[in-house]
Amino acid sequence: MFYYISLLIISGHVNYVLSEYYDSYSGTPVTVNEVRKHDKKNTTFWCINQIEPCVADEWRRVDGSCNNLHQPTRGASHTPTYRLLPPVYTKNFDKRESKSGRSLPLERFLRTTLVPMGKLSDPTFTTLSTNFLVFMTSDVLSIHDTINYIAWKPYCCLPKGRTDRTCVPNMIPDDDPVHRFSDIRCLNMTRPESFQSIGCIKNYTAPERIITGTPSFDLSTVYGSSLKPLLEKGRLFQSGLLKYEVDNGRVWPPSIKTGLDVCLANQRPQEKRCHAIPEKGGNSLAGINLMTVWLWRQHNLIAKALSKINPCWDDEKLFYTARDINIAIVMQIFYYELLPALFGRENLLKDGVISSTPGFRDFYNNELFPQISLEFPFVLRWFHTTQEGDMKLFDTEGHYLRKLPIVNFTIRTGFFGVEDNMDYVTQGNFRQGSAKFDYIVDPDIVNIGLGQFQRAADLLTNDLAKNRLFGFQPYVKYRELCFKQSFKTFDDLKQAIDPERVEMLRDVYEDVEDVDLLAGIWLEKAITGGHVPPTLSCIVVEQLLRVIRSDRHWYERPNRPNAFTYEQLLEIRKATVARLLCDVGDKVTQIQRHAFYRISNNNPMCSCKDIEFVNLWAWKDETCGTATKLSLDPLYDPASLFQTEFLK
Repeated sequence: MFYYISLLIISGHVNYVLSEYYDSYSGTPVTVNEVRKHDKKNTTFWCINQIEPCVADEWRRVDGSCNNLHQPTRGASHTPTYRLLPPVYTKNFDKRESKSGRSLPLERFLRTTLVPMGKLSDPTFTTLSTNFLVFMTSDVLSIHDTINYIAWKPYCCLPKGRTDRTCVPNMIPDDDPVHRFSDIRCLNMTRPESFQSIGCIKNYTAPERIITGTPSFDLSTVYGSSLKPLLEKGRLFQSGLLKYEVDNGRVWPPSIKTGLDVCLANQRPQEKRCHAIPEKGGNSLAGINLMTVWLWRQHNLIAKALSKINPCWDDEKLFYTARDINIAIVMQIFYYELLPALFGRENLLKDGVISSTPGFRDFYNNELFPQISLEFPFVLRWFHTTQEGDMKLFDTEGHYLRKLPIVNFTIRTGFFGVEDNMDYVTQGNFRQGSAKFDYIVDPDIVNIGLGQFQRAADLLTNDLAKNRLFGFQPYVKYRELCFKQSFKTFDDLKQAIDPERVEMLRDVYEDVEDVDLLAGIWLEKAITGGHVPPTLSCIVVEQLLRVIRSDRHWYERPNRPNAFTYEQLLEIRKATVARLLCDVGDKVTQIQRHAFYRISNNNPMCSCKDIEFVNLWAWKDETCGTATKLSLDPLYDPASLFQTEFLK
């Protein structure tokens, strides 16, 4: 076992820490010679995890390590996913074939046949609901696979792509309903990165996807998934704060001075803002960027308040307590507000995902590793069908201003820093409806996809192609796993899918066992009491339960390190997404209480003064003596109630 001394700077002090190298795939310790081999191949970043010894009562680590004390690497970034069902491939781990041995229908053909285009707003949900869900998915993933085919390898439809195994372009049939009159017959795409393609393990085993994000919900999009970037780019090392900038009265994460490689779509010279967020998470899709900015601000609001409530706390305790509260607030909103809206509260209560009582609950199992299933983030791609293609802007009085194609804001952070755009986009998030939860998709999502980076892109076609590249078993096998149902013929599918859509599947697939997992989910009837397909619900619920059971730092646990008191947990229970936007949204003074739902007679606009907030006085440390009122100039909009009322 090889140990080495590493230099770590914390709170301005130099610390020398005994650390160890681990293989990121197997989780076993490795020697310095093995590390040097990876250094020569330039694969150390992906294949080796450098981990300090675990301490039982420490805070949640930024890199996710030591979440399980028996397996220190499990929970860290670049560690393997697991599968609900074993993979199926042809030779060389290429896409599976049909049951008859023929090639399966082209992905683009299936998409245009099974999921037609259209534009309908949902009467129930706001765009905030889809943006929040995309942000939560990004917390356990990474964007390098997308960047790979839109920036690093845009040539897969060109002759050069034929000799690059990484390239797996999606072909367009000659009678395509959109491109039949164009010269476009190919959509650029690359294989997802795996431990095999990176060079961590040999290629004679089935590809195992490699992901930068940690497999626990820990706001890695905000804090990063490794310590060094957070120390260098994130922390201010004063009063527990993250670094920030004030620009025309608005507070932002710090800027990258030369961010052209990150914010590729910024319209220069006006759009200059590009965030120096660890792992660059906040410079990707528009919704992820918005949520990251809001939660960056919220961390600082919490840290600033705690420093006033507990003047004896040092920067380290303030930072990690604020981070812990920030994560818990987001988890409370995700598990108890967004997921019940989408999946049905009674369904989640029955499955044990949420609790019917406000107190603690503890299902921790130290034999269950913190991991995500490969299927979990994949099936959430179904929500591409609920993505609204237009980003509508509203002023603070609710007057509609204009709309812009959402596909034009991938890797374009600078737009939000121009004039009052952040005000208008924030208002639009809780005023605009999502795309309707139905069987159609917005045209921009499946024809443009990712904006200026490619002549044409179809996100749903890409999703279906990845379904096969990941080696997922047929749809009916997942129905059998989830619901113990047997499917021998297409008619058997009528217990899950409306008859007219079963006919659509019969027309394009030879056998019921040929139907792709995602194709089946596209056409399923919604779950009783919810708005999502039941097979998607099954796979997601399995993961949500695993998160609770495998996360040593889960916020509802009474016995975790630095656990909340009962009083503190009751305050976390008050968190809502409406309160979040009241606190850190730009010029939000009125909002509907249930902001994932559209404004209506049953969900009217109300003043932020009337929306309950998390009272941080519950974190008062009696050993600190007398606390002072918040006397610093407001860090954010002076109208923010979070800064004034919670200190009463």
